[in-house]
Amino acid sequence: MSNRAERIAEDDYERKNDSSPVTGSFTDNSYVNKTRSNLKDQVPVQRDNDQFDDPIQPPYSNSNQQLEQDEDEAIDKSNVLRGNRLRHAKPQTSNQYSEGPEEDDLPAEA
Repeated sequence: MSNRAERIAEDDYERKNDSSPVTGSFTDNSYVNKTRSNLKDQVPVQRDNDQFDDPIQPPYSNSNQQLEQDEDEAIDKSNVLRGNRLRHAKPQTSNQYSEGPEEDDLPAEA
């Protein structure tokens, strides 16, 4: 794995020596299907610069605040036991916390 200085050097090298650099505003609409009868029932491919509804709302969608809110909404607080009701419980059976008889204590097969 490379360290930060090596990655910076590699990026600089690529920036200076790339024979066909791609700009940040590159668009290619050649893949967009023209109206063809054999693609009639398929979802059409959008052009790169077509507008679309983005469900991500930038400052809120991927924030810790939103994740905490989602978690709070998902937890049913009526099912949560309060305090330490399960800790320090006393055994309720005569054999304490026994998991049952050992293999040697089982009756022999007939």
